[in-house]
Amino acid sequence: MKFKNNLLLATTLMLVSLSAAALKEDTNQPINIVSDNQSLDMEHNVVTFLDNVVITQGSILIKANKVVITRPPEGSNQKETVEAFGSPVTFHQLLDDGKPVDGKANKVHYDLGKEFLTLTGNAELKQLDSKINGDVITYDVKKQQLNASSAANSRVKTVLIPNQLNDKKKK
Repeated sequence: MKFKNNLLLATTLMLVSLSAAALKEDTNQPINIVSDNQSLDMEHNVVTFLDNVVITQGSILIKANKVVITRPPEGSNQKETVEAFGSPVTFHQLLDDGKPVDGKANKVHYDLGKEFLTLTGNAELKQLDSKINGDVITYDVKKQQLNASSAANSRVKTVLIPNQLNDKKKK
């Protein structure tokens, strides 16, 4: 039961950490995970959700082909890691101001201990028509710092639409 509670905590933190201004009531909503297949490896403290994985919690919606949540050994003072894989993994969430945040990547890794999110492979974060694309986008939740990079033969691309970002009435 303790593993299940930690799994819920891990999933919750992954889902709500994408934006500091996310809907506050999202964290109090039930977490629903559905998939075609689910497995639990109790010896290695790993739970895996496979095929058509859909995670919802309040306004949060995540879709992936595979989600793996790993719990470190007891007494290690480490926290869970969450990895999601897809073609791509997608997520959607509403912020307190009603604006949506959408993202996608081939792989999403979230380290709960470090509160560090990494989007890898065709990564994109988008709010309305403003967006950032790169091979890798990282987000330090504690510091609220975002970094985007791309391979040598490509570049990071950012599109900003100031009027949309400043207009609190638009959704």
